[in-house]
Amino acid sequence: MDRLKDEILQNGEVRDGNILKVDNFLNHMLDVELLGEVGKEFYRLFRDEGITKVLTLEASGIAIAVLTAQQFKVPAVFAKKVDSQNLDREVYTSKVFSYTKGLEYTIRVSKKYIGKNDKLLLIDDFLADGNALRGLLDIAKQSGAETKGIGIVIEKGFLDGGKALRAEGYNLKSLAIVERMGKEGIVFRD
Repeated sequence: MDRLKDEILQNGEVRDGNILKVDNFLNHMLDVELLGEVGKEFYRLFRDEGITKVLTLEASGIAIAVLTAQQFKVPAVFAKKVDSQNLDREVYTSKVFSYTKGLEYTIRVSKKYIGKNDKLLLIDDFLADGNALRGLLDIAKQSGAETKGIGIVIEKGFLDGGKALRAEGYNLKSLAIVERMGKEGIVFRD
């Protein structure tokens, strides 16, 4: 997606620790028009997979998942990171280590919302080492649902997350793959 890459080049900020800050359009303030185009692109890439639900993590993945699910005309479900009194007691859980936060947390999805008849599209804003996706894949497996695809907005191609998931046979599509980034700028994989 050329528009996404242009936005990353124009407004992305490279920080120490392989952090790409894009919170001015992707994961804090949202460019809804751009995210609408992202949703349409994920629909184009996965429309033949029979998707019944779009699954993501809170919080950064929610907007992307909603706009993607809207294209498929299916529900969006998000894994919660915080336990609360209004969360069902019957939940699938998995542990996830956050690359950017440097801590582990438990994600939860109500057993009412995904099950063995579902064909899932997993969506996230970033793919680095793949820890968040591993948690979502674990929850999908526990539910008996079939993961039909993984859609990523920005993949850090210089890390091993995407490479490992593709080697395992997952249908993973990233809209922008950063090959390298640093003081010299951001370079995308062709």
